[in-house]
Amino acid sequence: MAGENGKSYLSELKRVLDHLPLGEVERATEIIFQAYETDHTVFLFGNGGSAALASHLAADLGKGTHFPGPSWLAPVKRLKVLSVTDNMPVLTAWANDTNYEGVFARQIENFIQSGDVVIAISGSGNSPNVLRALELARRKGATSIGLGGCGGGKMKALLNCAVVVPSDHMQRVEDAHVIVSHMIFLDLKQRIEEHARAAAL
Repeated sequence: MAGENGKSYLSELKRVLDHLPLGEVERATEIIFQAYETDHTVFLFGNGGSAALASHLAADLGKGTHFPGPSWLAPVKRLKVLSVTDNMPVLTAWANDTNYEGVFARQIENFIQSGDVVIAISGSGNSPNVLRALELARRKGATSIGLGGCGGGKMKALLNCAVVVPSDHMQRVEDAHVIVSHMIFLDLKQRIEEHARAAAL
């Protein structure tokens, strides 16, 4: 994509980013930080590009909240986070032996507890396997965050915190999801560092 098509794409993406639901993005960070403080686990899942982002965000939240440097940061605990898109033998076993709709719910059902957090990523908000996992999370007393688009789809009704990108264009929705995930990660990292700094005083 180049020339006028590229300019048009970027212009529309900028418009989408200017209208992100920033209040919900901040609320998502608050929910994750609460899970961090109470030693609960964050589970992430999605399909296709959203699966890749689930892995990416899990890496940021898990590794990126490690703080090398001053000695007062050494005892900072890690966020417990897991992307259930990453274990392909388990995911394909559930898909092959039962059905694809259960590949996320089946993986988390033995681990998820009340107070845990799930982050569902779905551009359409209508992926059956995402919906089944959100339904399970609700039954287990977990808090659910969703990164969506296209109005939020069916998953919006299952979420405690819905970060819905104001676009029906899947690529721009996915672009915005990456930016939102980095906003959440950087905000969380700052909160953890400030908390550790205050505790060290």
